Amino acid sequence: MIVTDSCVIHGQIGHDHDVGPGGPVGEAAWVTCSDLWDTETAAGYDRASEFMFAPAVLDPAARFSADLAGDGAALEFAIGTGRVAIPLADRGVPASGIELSQPMADQLRRKRDDIPVLVGNMATSRVSGSFSLVRVVWNSIGNLRTQAEQVACFRDAAHHLAPGGRFVVELWVPGIRRFPPGQAVPFHVGRRHTGFDTYDLTTQQGTSHHYRHHPDGTVTYSASNFRSIWPAECDLMAQLAGMTFESRAADWQGSPFTNDSDSHVSVWRKPAET
Repeated sequence: MIVTDSCVIHGQIGHDHDVGPGGPVGEAAWVTCSDLWDTETAAGYDRASEFMFAPAVLDPAARFSADLAGDGAALEFAIGTGRVAIPLADRGVPASGIELSQPMADQLRRKRDDIPVLVGNMATSRVSGSFSLVRVVWNSIGNLRTQAEQVACFRDAAHHLAPGGRFVVELWVPGIRRFPPGQAVPFHVGRRHTGFDTYDLTTQQGTSHHYRHHPDGTVTYSASNFRSIWPAECDLMAQLAGMTFESRAADWQGSPFTNDSDSHVSVWRKPAET
C-alpha cells in the first residue's frame, strides 16, 4: 500500500478552506518519520484494497461509528480516499478528515467534495471546532513510527473531542506467536495481493511486504513501515491524553476481545464537563 518511505515530511493545508466545523487552523507540524502515499499509489489504492470496501467490512464500521457520533460530527485521522468516511457521511454524520498524502486527499475529493480534508499529519494537525467522535482505522496509527508521535496522536484526538466525546482506534494485535526469528509471516493471501510482515520485537518496528498480481500477469512489490502498539500501551497513551478506557472488542461487530484476537476496536472517552 505504501511505496515511499519519506522521513521528515511537512504537511500542507489542502485545497478546502472549510475543514471541520470552523475551518482549518494553521499549517500542520512536522512528521519525523512516516511513509507517504504517492500519486501512483493513491490512484490505485481503492482497487488494490477492494476487499476492504466490501459491505460486510464497511457496514459494521459505519454503524458502530454512527452510533458513537450520535448527533455530533466525526473527524477521521488518516482519512485516505474516504473508504470509511463516505459510508459514515451517507448515514447523515458530518464527516471531516486529516490526511498526510495530498494525492490520497485528491482521490477523496474526486469522489465526494462535501467531506472536508486537511492535508497534514494526525499527530499535531489541528482543525477548528469539536467532534463527538475521532477515529483512526485499519491500523493507520501504526504509520506513526515513534512512540512519542503515537502519544501525540492520542493527545491530538483529545484536543478535537467535545467533552464526553470518544476516540476509536482499529488496530492489529502483534501476533508474536507467529513470528519465528528472522522469518516473514503472511498477513494476507488473496487472489490479487499477498502480504508478509517482518518484525523487530525489541523496537516494535516492522515492515509489511506487498506483492500485487496484475491482470497482465506481472507482479509488483512495495513495502510499508510501521510501529506496532500493544492494547495496554494504547490505554496508557489514552490516559496520558486525559481520556478513560470505555470498551474493547475484537472487531466492529462487537465480538469479544480474547487472548486469541488478532485485532481490536477500542474506545476511550474524554471526560464530560462537570
